[in-house]
Parts: sequence; structure tokens; C-alpha cells
Amino acid sequence: MAENKNVNPDAENEEEMTVTLTLDDGRELECVVLTIFPAGDKEYIALLPMDDEDSEEGEVYLYRYTEDENGAPNLENIEDDDEYEVVADAFDELLDEQEYDELVSEDELDD
Repeated sequence: MAENKNVNPDAENEEEMTVTLTLDDGRELECVVLTIFPAGDKEYIALLPMDDEDSEEGEVYLYRYTEDENGAPNLENIEDDDEYEVVADAFDELLDEQEYDELVSEDELDD
């Protein structure tokens, strides 16, 4: 889906961390980093497109996430269907946990 990926190096100084994906057709797509999370023995990153008229609303892109020896991020496509299923399930569980945590926090505030 995407070839070159660049993580904004100044992201720690901003409210949102963003990534620019270069798609197979040469278009660039700016995405917000939702989270970096573990699944199996690797780390993955979830990206939400900011303004892509071709993507469905709420569509999230998942990539394998690594860092080189200098700490520079690297994103790789997930080619294996079984690996993708593990990653998608882990991301869904993460969303469920966050939703639960938000509900619990709201209940505590109501007391």
C-alpha cells in the first residue's frame, strides 16, 4: 500500500505525532499516529489518515514498527495475513481497553 514512510522528527514537540505515507500511486497521505503497540514479539503502529477522500471514515492503517540503531523509526507493510489478523486483534483489544478505561473514569467522576 505505501512505500516510503516518514515520521515527523519534531513530533515530540507537538500535540499530535504525524506520519507522511507515500502511496503506491505516488500520492502522499498525512496520518496521525494513534498508538504504537506490541503484538506477538513485535511492535506495530496504528495510523489514522487526516484528509484522504479515498479512504473510508475511521479507516486505520496498521504497519510493523521498528527503530534503527540511531532510533529513527521504520514502518513496514504487513504482508502475511495471519500476522495481520494477530495485529488487528491486538489493536481491537487495545481499543476495547481504552473504551473501558474511559467509562470507568467517567463513572468515578460522576460519584
